[in-house]
Amino acid sequence: MKTTVKTVLKATALCLSLGLAWAPGSASAKDVVKIAFIGPLTGGSASIGLGGRNSADLAVRLRNADPNAKYTYELVVQDDECRPNIGVQVATKMAADKSIMGGVTHYCSAVAIATTGVYHRFGMPAMVWGAVLPEVTYGNDYKEVFRVNGTMINQNEVAVKFMAGQGYKTWGVIHDTTDYGKGHNEYFNRYLKEVGGQVLTTFGVTADQQDFTTELTKIKELNPQVLFFGGLTPLGVRIRTQMDKLGIVAAFQGTSGIKSDAYIEGVSPAVAEGSLSFLEGAPLEKLPGGAFFSEQYEKQGYGERPEAYGPFAFTAANLIMDAIEKVGPDRKKIIAELGQTKDAETIIGKVTFDDHGQNVVPLVTKYVVDDGKWVVWEDSNYGTGSKKLPGK
Repeated sequence: MKTTVKTVLKATALCLSLGLAWAPGSASAKDVVKIAFIGPLTGGSASIGLGGRNSADLAVRLRNADPNAKYTYELVVQDDECRPNIGVQVATKMAADKSIMGGVTHYCSAVAIATTGVYHRFGMPAMVWGAVLPEVTYGNDYKEVFRVNGTMINQNEVAVKFMAGQGYKTWGVIHDTTDYGKGHNEYFNRYLKEVGGQVLTTFGVTADQQDFTTELTKIKELNPQVLFFGGLTPLGVRIRTQMDKLGIVAAFQGTSGIKSDAYIEGVSPAVAEGSLSFLEGAPLEKLPGGAFFSEQYEKQGYGERPEAYGPFAFTAANLIMDAIEKVGPDRKKIIAELGQTKDAETIIGKVTFDDHGQNVVPLVTKYVVDDGKWVVWEDSNYGTGSKKLPGK
C-alpha cells in the first residue's frame, strides 16, 4: 500500500501532462468496481460535501487514468443531507448493494454515528472523511469502520491550550444538541478544567434555531472573554452575526465545523474577522501532496472548492482503491487489508489505523480569519502580533 499511491501519482501526472485520459474503450478488458461517496450535497453543509465529493471523484479519475490499475472504478454518489435518518437510508442502500466494495462516508458526526451499525451489519468497509465524534470509531469494535481524519478530542486539547496560552480565562458556551455539539462541549470542558479556565454559562441549542437573543443577552451580561461555539457552519453564521448586532465583544472560538469559506461568506469578512477554528492535519499548501492535489483538482474544472476536508475524502478513496488493487473486490479481504494500514504514504502524510480503525493524526492546525480568509495562525497578522484578538 505504501508504493501504490506514489505509483499512481507519477503515472497519472504523466498521462495528464501528455493530454491522455481514461476512456471506456481504452480499458474495456478491466472489471468495473464500484465505490460509494456519501456526504451532505444539499443543505447548510453542502459546500463541504460537494468539495468532498469532487475530491473523491478526482481520486477515481486519476486511478482510471493509470494504465497500471487492475480495475476501472465507478463512484456512486449519495446525499445524506447531514441528517441521520437520511444518512441511514442511503447507507443501507449502498451497503446492501453487494457490487459496492467500500464507501467514502460522511462529514456530519450525527450521521456518521447513526450509520456505523449499518456498515457493520452488511459487512461493507466504510471510511469516514470528515466526522470528528470519537465514538464513530471508538464507540464500537466494528472492523468495517475506519476514519482518515482526526477526532474532536485532538481538536479541543489543542484549542483549549492555545486559548489559555493567549491569556483567556473565561468562556461562554453555545453548542448544538446533536452528538457533534454535545461531544465538543464535553471535550472542551475536560481540557478547560486542566488549564483552570472558567465557563460562565452554557446553552445547548437546536441546529435549526434562528433567534439567539435570549442566550446572547445573558452571555453579554456575564461578559466572558471568549464565546466557544460547538456546531457547524450554518448555525455558526447565525450566532456570530447576532453577536455582532448585540455588540458582544468576545473572541469567537469555533471548531472544525466552521472551517469553510461558506462561514466567512455567510457572516461577511468584516464580522468573521478574528474567528478561530481548529482542524486536524496540516493546511493544504503544506501537505506532502498538497501541490499535486491542488493542481489536479484545478485541471478538472470543478465548480466548487475542495474545502477543508477534500484532501481527506481524496485520501479515503485512494486507500480503499489501494486495498482493492491488492486483494481484489472482496469486502472481507478489503476490510482486513485496510486494518493493516501502517505508515501508508498519502497526500495528507502517513496514515496508520489503530485497532479501532482510527487514523493516528499527530497534528492539529490553528486557523484565524484574517482579511477575509482562513489563515494558519502562525502565518497570520494575529500570529505575528500586528493584530489582536478581541476579548482581552
